[in-house]
Amino acid sequence: MFRCKTVWNKLAPLARASSTLCLQNARKSALRHGRRLEMVQKAQMSSGPAGGGGENTLYYVLIGATCLGTGVYAYRTVSGDKERYNERMIEIASRPKQGPQAAEALAEVVAESKEDAAPLESIPEPSSEPVKSEPVAEEPTLTEPPAEEVLVTEADVESTESEPVAEVPVTEPNVEEPVEASIPEPTVESPLREPVVEASVTEPVAEAPAVTQNDEPLAPVVESETEPTPVIIAEHVPEASSVSEIAADSKAAPAAEPIEPTAAPSDVPEHAPYLLIGGGTASFAAARSIRARDPGARVLIVTEESDLPYMRPPLSKELWFSDDPKAVETLHFKQWNGKERSIYFQPPSFYVSPADLAKVENGGVAVLTGRKVVHMDVRGNKVKLSDGAEISYEKCLIATGGVPRNLQVIERAGEEVMKRTTLFRKIEDFRSLEKISGEVKSITIIGGGFLGSELACALGRRSTDAGLKVVQMFPEKGNMGKVLPEYLSNWTTEKVRKEGVSVITEAVVKNVTYKNDGLEIKLKDGRLFKTDHIVAAVGLEPSVELAKSAGLEVDSDFGGYRVNSELQACSNIWVAGDAACFYDIKLGRRRVEHHDHAVVSGRLAGENMTGASKPYWHQSMFWSDLGPDVGYEAIGIVDSSLPTVGVFAKATAKDTPKAATELSGTGIRSESETEAVAGTLKSETTATPPPTQQKEDYGKGVIFYLRDQVVVGIVLWNVFNRMPIARKIIKDGEQHGDLNEVAKLFNIHED
Repeated sequence: MFRCKTVWNKLAPLARASSTLCLQNARKSALRHGRRLEMVQKAQMSSGPAGGGGENTLYYVLIGATCLGTGVYAYRTVSGDKERYNERMIEIASRPKQGPQAAEALAEVVAESKEDAAPLESIPEPSSEPVKSEPVAEEPTLTEPPAEEVLVTEADVESTESEPVAEVPVTEPNVEEPVEASIPEPTVESPLREPVVEASVTEPVAEAPAVTQNDEPLAPVVESETEPTPVIIAEHVPEASSVSEIAADSKAAPAAEPIEPTAAPSDVPEHAPYLLIGGGTASFAAARSIRARDPGARVLIVTEESDLPYMRPPLSKELWFSDDPKAVETLHFKQWNGKERSIYFQPPSFYVSPADLAKVENGGVAVLTGRKVVHMDVRGNKVKLSDGAEISYEKCLIATGGVPRNLQVIERAGEEVMKRTTLFRKIEDFRSLEKISGEVKSITIIGGGFLGSELACALGRRSTDAGLKVVQMFPEKGNMGKVLPEYLSNWTTEKVRKEGVSVITEAVVKNVTYKNDGLEIKLKDGRLFKTDHIVAAVGLEPSVELAKSAGLEVDSDFGGYRVNSELQACSNIWVAGDAACFYDIKLGRRRVEHHDHAVVSGRLAGENMTGASKPYWHQSMFWSDLGPDVGYEAIGIVDSSLPTVGVFAKATAKDTPKAATELSGTGIRSESETEAVAGTLKSETTATPPPTQQKEDYGKGVIFYLRDQVVVGIVLWNVFNRMPIARKIIKDGEQHGDLNEVAKLFNIHED
């Protein structure tokens, strides 16, 4: 039909154009010569010579061919549609959970189409009468060419209880009754298409004669005379069939269902209005803030750790000085003031079950432990967990914190070295190191910062009683050399040595090897040290694994997620804690890794998640204790490379971390100081003049860090509960001619 139409489209315009051209030429010629010429004969669309009587023969042939082609095409289309419709109905009938009504409806359709659709003549009508001519089950069977595909029997387990199929009396190659066969017959050449189904359709297998449209016999439950095939009941599942992996025992499962994708665990809620990723201090502070502003809020915390939210500072401080042998398990410790508290923010009774979060009348806070968020769909507002479960959210906070860094020379040293290396961060790290300290003879701490110095003092206290040798090594000239001015760093180093620690300064590790059931640490200057265990305390790497899937920006200078002044990374995602790189209106873009920052940033992020829209202007503080007698608090940019001015005074009995906790009532000093306000910065004049720096006597004092003659950082050395004053000084950003007068604001000279 299409060819005829193409020929006509090509020839018809040519014929019309030729005829029109002849007429126009004749008229023009007559007008020029003044006489009428004999008309040129019109071009004829004919297959023979002009005047031969066949001028319109080709035209009629084309028209006829077109009509004939159209009719043939329409007939074939209608016939094919009807055939496909019948095949589709048969396919639907062969699907699971077909009842008798569906089978009857199918029988009617097949009966009506039997005369018109020739390929379907081999399909018998469902009937209660036995089929004499061919051994085919009474239910209609979808026949396929055996050479292309071999199908597997589809079993209805429910029917096996109501209609036993243990023995089918078969005397001839016919089946007396339609057999509801739960026979997953063995197949070797073809995979299962529908592993667990319920339709009663018996289909050919590889070893049996295949059913074709030429009326060849089927072989499922028929006992052949030459090779008997027993009837297989539902309790038997062939090993070759993968059905055994899905429904091994039909009695244990009364109704088999099709396999569905793995469902999310029951304790994982599908939706959380407020989703907090990370189970640290920032997440808990945000949860409390959200609940304070929205009492009915439903908050879900997802944490990779197996513990409920807890505070990290005691892991390297008070817990090591506890006299209770059960403290390692209970995680209860005595603060410097003697009061006992738990490392956990709240007991388990404070939280609701994740499975009940959506059902609780007044909302609550739920913690999903042992799960890690591995993917974020920002557009779809959902996250994917490590176990495959998905949780949708309305607003989300990322407070994933960070992971401890390690030295590359240790990572490349091999498995034996890594097994004898601790990266200190979590509760399990504390328990592991506490156990190791009682089993080995020597421990080497690599790192001279806050964590390394605190652990060195803590382990040094145990060295005398336990016979443990504690070594601390770092590349700086003294402890906390990157933070404290050199003279104060050297004084701190001597303080650590008095705690029983062997301090190795200016030590750069070249390689670590495992020899003779121990470790050998070789420095770049050639010095060699042997030890049983290593603690690497060389900093923290912000956890930004979700940045790629979430499309969030990571700061190239400081690391962490870049956020705006409201700690917002995008429209409904906030970041708080160690992982947030925020803009400080006084000090520029920063990233802070301390407890106080986690508390305040988490609290503010929670408020902004509920619509507060507050900027982050807070100057967070941090503190470190070298035991109960020496401690300091700091704020702002404290970098030993900056110019510093220190004002010191003689310390008294109350100028210790222990006395500070007795005054504030808490060992976590930021919990009290962040609630305080500076008030008026009035210096209390005393009769004692401010002394200058006293040689080798740094009992207590204030160290100012300057940039362009402006104070950008302050360290309060054994001066406590004065942080609001320091925060106010940095916030003002003024130049001070005499910092001795500014030091009077901290009352360091009063007895």
